Amino acid sequence: MKKLSSKIWLLIVLFLSATVVFMYIFTNFLYEQLYVEDTKTTMIEVGEKLQTKYTGGKVTDELIAEIDAYAAYSNLEIFAVRNPRELSACVPFDIDYDALIGVDERQQLLQGKAVTKIGYEERFERQIISVILPFTDQNRLEGIIYVYYPLAKISELAQQEVILLVTGAVMFLLVAAFFVYYGMGKILQPLAKLQRAVGKMTKGHYETRVEVTSKDEIGSLSAAFNQMAAAIQREDEAQKSFLATVSHELRTPISYVKGYSEAIQNGLVDAQQKEEAVQIIAKEAARMERLTNEFMQLARKDEMTVSEYDPLVLAESLRDAICLVSQQAMNKQIQIKQNFDEELIVIGDEQKLKQVWINVIENAIRYSHEHAQIIMTTSQLDKEAVITIQDFGIGIPEEDVPHVTERFYRVNKARSRMDGGSGLGLSIVEQIIQQHNGSLKIESKVEQGTNVMITLPLMEESG
Repeated sequence: MKKLSSKIWLLIVLFLSATVVFMYIFTNFLYEQLYVEDTKTTMIEVGEKLQTKYTGGKVTDELIAEIDAYAAYSNLEIFAVRNPRELSACVPFDIDYDALIGVDERQQLLQGKAVTKIGYEERFERQIISVILPFTDQNRLEGIIYVYYPLAKISELAQQEVILLVTGAVMFLLVAAFFVYYGMGKILQPLAKLQRAVGKMTKGHYETRVEVTSKDEIGSLSAAFNQMAAAIQREDEAQKSFLATVSHELRTPISYVKGYSEAIQNGLVDAQQKEEAVQIIAKEAARMERLTNEFMQLARKDEMTVSEYDPLVLAESLRDAICLVSQQAMNKQIQIKQNFDEELIVIGDEQKLKQVWINVIENAIRYSHEHAQIIMTTSQLDKEAVITIQDFGIGIPEEDVPHVTERFYRVNKARSRMDGGSGLGLSIVEQIIQQHNGSLKIESKVEQGTNVMITLPLMEESG
């Protein structure tokens, strides 16, 4: 396959060649046509001047001699004869009288008009142009003036010009081809670098970047490639981190299950400790199941659209979620205050949205102090429902707030996985809200609490 630069170079050279050929043909056409036309006009003018010497009657020998004398000093060949048939004795080539002066030409001459003819003459081996002007007296053709000129002189003159033109055109094409090829190499050099960078990317070198040296389309393409490469690199790093974290997250419960199972199997646990070991195995198995479900939910691309969701009364959905976490709130003696707009109806998946409410409320309970309160409100803003869950707990450091929805991110790196969760909850929350065309916003200050604001589109008939 030919390179793009070679194709463009060949195309430009072809265009240049076609332009030169066209200009040559067109210039030669104009040159000959204009010169022939100018020669014909000159011949007619000369003939008309000589016509004025004729005063009528028979064409005299003196008039013929006078015209011959004029012709001796002219670059045109001029003859005056009484009878057109006499021309064969005057001109150095044979003349067919019938072809020279037919019925139409004779009528034209009788009207005092000139007859012009261009034709090839074998004796001269060239084209000649001839002009015939009449001597008429009382509608009688008494004689003619015959003027001719060999067109070969025009062609020979043009041929000299053509040699110069062709030579100049060839030199121009060579120089133009060189500079076009050199210029194309410079222009397409970034594309060559981009091609090499793509080759490196296909081999897994995601850190590859190309230098952006211009602001044109190639520069934009290079910038887009760098952005794509950075995104692929981040995704690759995230994937590696995800796999490493999944392995790390599952290793702990698997080690508990394996260790206690082997201990029970080998009789290393007495009857009193056996019940506790079974509870730990069941707890760790449930934890692995929960982690697996969370991993699958993050990895799965849900193709449901909002148009396929059902209308939900927002207040009822929130109360159902509060009931499910009420025991956790009671354990810490936390009061959940509710201020809901009963008329707000959203379109969504009931189970997924309930998962969102439970996750956010559990976080608020987990990181609130005992005997604290959590305030939940709903309101309408334009065509959206706004759900706010506010706690007054330990809060989140400012530098950590933008990252809390990232997978496996933990604010307190020293917190254990047993009391700090998997770090996947808010990632799943954000994913579900985005599937519902909503938004998630988190504001927090250390030891002052956290405010989670969720917006969801309202059903068109509500509000």
